[in-house]
Amino acid sequence: MTVLVTGAAGFIGSHVAQALLARGERVVGLDNLNAYYDPALKQARLAGLIGDTDRFHFVRGDFADPVTVAALPHIDRIVHLGAQAGVRHSIDAPRDYGHSNLVGHLEILELARTRGVRHLVYASSSSVYGDTAALPFSAEARADAPVSLYAASKKAGELLAESYAHLYRIPMTGLRFFTVYGPWGRPDMALWRFTTRVLAGEPLPIYNGGAMKRDFSYIDDIVAGVLAALDRPPADNGAAKPGGSLGPHALYNLGNDRPEPLLELVRLIGAACGREPVLELLPMQAGDVTATWADIGPARRDLGYDPQTPLAIGVPAFVDWYRGYTAG
Repeated sequence: MTVLVTGAAGFIGSHVAQALLARGERVVGLDNLNAYYDPALKQARLAGLIGDTDRFHFVRGDFADPVTVAALPHIDRIVHLGAQAGVRHSIDAPRDYGHSNLVGHLEILELARTRGVRHLVYASSSSVYGDTAALPFSAEARADAPVSLYAASKKAGELLAESYAHLYRIPMTGLRFFTVYGPWGRPDMALWRFTTRVLAGEPLPIYNGGAMKRDFSYIDDIVAGVLAALDRPPADNGAAKPGGSLGPHALYNLGNDRPEPLLELVRLIGAACGREPVLELLPMQAGDVTATWADIGPARRDLGYDPQTPLAIGVPAFVDWYRGYTAG
C-alpha cells in the first residue's frame, strides 16, 4: 500500500512522510519546491528527514496541474498537506491561494475520486474560525467569517471536500491545525523570525501590543494526530461526524488545548537564546486574530489524539535545531 503526501518537502509534510516511512509504508511525495521561502530548506528536509530509501518516491511537480497529478504512480491513500501558506502573504498575493488552495485542492479531490482511494486526509487551518470570541474553537461552530484570504481558501477546501464525500462517498478527514511549530519549521512563522531577531539583537515586532494568545502545537504531536486520522477513515453510516457531515467526512481540531500568551513565547525564546528580547509594540495587523484555542475533545475521543509537548519544551528544541541548521 502506498500513501501520497503532497507538500512532502514542507514543514509538516516532511515530518509526516518520515513517520510513514518509519512504520514501513511506501510513500509518494509530491512538491513543486516553490520559492515562497528558500527552496534550499525544502531540499534539506527531503535529504535529511526522509533520507535514502527505495520506499520513498519523490515527484517534483505542481498538484494544481492535472497532467502532473494524472501521471502519479499507484496510491491507495492521500495525505494532502500541500498548500499556499501564510495569512499575510494572502492579502498581497490572492491568486497564489486560488491556484494552490482552490484549484490544487480540487485536483487532489479528483485524484481521490478517479483512483478510488481508501481515505483522503487533508490540511485545513484554525484560521477558518476568524476572530471569534467563542473559545475554545469547536468544529461544530460556524466558521463563515474569515478575516483573511488564506482562511477563506481553507474554508472553501472544506466545502469542496464535503461535496465530494457526499457525491462520491469518498472517506475524507479535514484537520484544522493550530500554529504548528518545531524543528524544520517555516521561516515566515513567528518562532523562526523571532529567534533570528533575538540572536541578532534586533527588535521583535509585537502586534496588538502583545495582547494575543495562540494554541501552539508541537510538530511531533501533530504528526501523531495526522497518522491517527489516516488510520481511522470516517464511516459511511449516515451518522453525524465531527463538523456536522452526515457523509464519510469528519473535521477535527489538532492543537495543544493550551493557549499561551505571545509574550510567553517571546520569553521562552529569549531564555533559550540566552538574550533579552527587545520589543517593538505595534497595532494589530490586517487578517490576524487575537486568540486561538482548539477544542480537541473529538480528536481525543475518535483518534486517541493526546498532545504531550508544552511550549516550554518545544521552544528550546526549536532553538537548538535552528542554531545547528543556520551554523551549517
